[in-house]
Amino acid sequence: MASSTRIFGKCCRALMAAAKTTSAATATVTVTKARGRPNGILKPQPVSPALANFIGTNEASRTDAVKKVWEYIKTHNLQNPANKREIHCDNKLKTIFDGKDKVGFLEIARLLTQHFQKTA
Repeated sequence: MASSTRIFGKCCRALMAAAKTTSAATATVTVTKARGRPNGILKPQPVSPALANFIGTNEASRTDAVKKVWEYIKTHNLQNPANKREIHCDNKLKTIFDGKDKVGFLEIARLLTQHFQKTA
């Protein structure tokens, strides 16, 4: 392995050449990571009865719940045409958004957090 020493200011740093890797080795690493269990916002969690009624399942990841809410908003044309950041809630959305008539698109994820139950 080739190494060289360079002086940066008052300290020394040894630079090492990168190890050669094969594409097969990196492919197995990425496949192994992809097969692992999802965590964080991708991990399915139990949801409240109101959100379960809306999305149709008792367990969902946060990203899937947000996707389904946006899908519902788009199919029912609930965005304000003048201000696309504003969503007009119908009766079904009001059940999961605390009865609000209008919601900003940045509020959706925050309002959905109360519907996810903490798992220990």
